[in-house]
Amino acid sequence: MKLRRLGKTDLLVSEVGFGGEWLQRHEEDEAVALIRHAQEQGINIIDCWMPDPKSRDIIGRGIAGSRDKWVVQGHIGSTWQGGQYVRTRDMAFVKPAFEDLVERIGGGYIDLGMIHYVDDMEDWNACMNTAFIDYVRRLHADGVIRHIGLSTHNHRIARMAAESGFIEMILFSVNPAFDMKPVDGDFSSLNNDYARALSGIDPERAALYLLCEERDVGITVMKGFFGGALFDAGRSPFGVAFTPAQCIHYALTRPAVASVLCGYDTMAQIDAAVAYETASGEERDYASVIASAPLHAYRGQCTYCGHCKPCPMDIDIAMVNKFYDLAVQQPAVPESLRAHYQALGHTAADCVGCQSCEARCPFGVKIAERMQKAADLFGC
Repeated sequence: MKLRRLGKTDLLVSEVGFGGEWLQRHEEDEAVALIRHAQEQGINIIDCWMPDPKSRDIIGRGIAGSRDKWVVQGHIGSTWQGGQYVRTRDMAFVKPAFEDLVERIGGGYIDLGMIHYVDDMEDWNACMNTAFIDYVRRLHADGVIRHIGLSTHNHRIARMAAESGFIEMILFSVNPAFDMKPVDGDFSSLNNDYARALSGIDPERAALYLLCEERDVGITVMKGFFGGALFDAGRSPFGVAFTPAQCIHYALTRPAVASVLCGYDTMAQIDAAVAYETASGEERDYASVIASAPLHAYRGQCTYCGHCKPCPMDIDIAMVNKFYDLAVQQPAVPESLRAHYQALGHTAADCVGCQSCEARCPFGVKIAERMQKAADLFGC
């Protein structure tokens, strides 16, 4: 397993990492065995945003005896209230939830103390201008967290984090569907030449990756497989299927990216992800897949480009669509995703069906119809 330096943290992390969200689906012994198998394959970084005791106990058991060999991303602001996940900046909940995480993980410290899930300016201010950030800084000064990180899906918030001077790394959602700008021609400019391939990415996201590289702010990747939709030509917004190796390679070719954190249900899935390390250049080549995608594959598919703005009801249509697309890939809507959707403030249920956004959509997405589907799925 190849290791990469995670920005200014100087931590060396495996290119393929472990996203722990699915652990709670399994019996504890089975889930512990998954973590230990991952370690045997060379994986050494794991994310624990989950506040539930079961997931935390599984990770603690899984890395017991080799705590110093693991890099743990532990989230500050992810709490367990009344048997439910709640993201909060209320210190009455934040502090005991994080203390619980440290105890259950073991070792008395967390390698990467993650400011949990900041996706808008209101929440950024709630984190950065309150007792919350004082607590984060105190944890860092006391050595309870070795480094300060932040998780977000919003490239503008990620940019602010990179510019902050004290946030050392970012957990960010990276995959071709999230990155590619709207198609205004063909994909002929995309090939194996990295500089030319980068030109196909939304300029703001491309600028973020370059800024992180410049500022030495490392990136770990979530949602690298787009909920598995990229593996299915019928669900992929490109109209063609990608492989795990191609998705991993895509993320790892973004500047500043050090590790792609994949979710696993089986040891075979771990092996399939780790096989990236021995894959040939041809097997890793995502650019030719995008280049050969039928242009009509974008028709009716939201690529989260933002052309639908502005909305008279102030709905973040692209983010609603992103959460909806992620949710429908799961047998049931994950509570974490539901909470993140609800945190948008203006949800799909606020849509009045004016369809002004549809006139601006370059891909002919039936946005009003999708808003109704999202409102039905999430219940608001």
